[in-house]
Amino acid sequence: MMSFAFQLAMDHLGLCLLVQLSLAFGVAGLLWPDKFMQLFDVLMFPWAASYRAVRANSLAAIGLSLVLLVKLFTAAV
Repeated sequence: MMSFAFQLAMDHLGLCLLVQLSLAFGVAGLLWPDKFMQLFDVLMFPWAASYRAVRANSLAAIGLSLVLLVKLFTAAV
């Protein structure tokens, strides 16, 4: 039989992973924008990728991770 605490932890595992991935890609995009330029060239196909777009998306990813973290902390048990 699974305990209630283990079940609660597994319910929030996906959201925790999403927060970590969003934060990791956001920080990596700010630290190494030249590594992400090739990815943005593919994702933004008709338009040329720029350092400004990579920075803006990195900041948005960090903001998303903060919003998801607040949601995780304020979720009703």
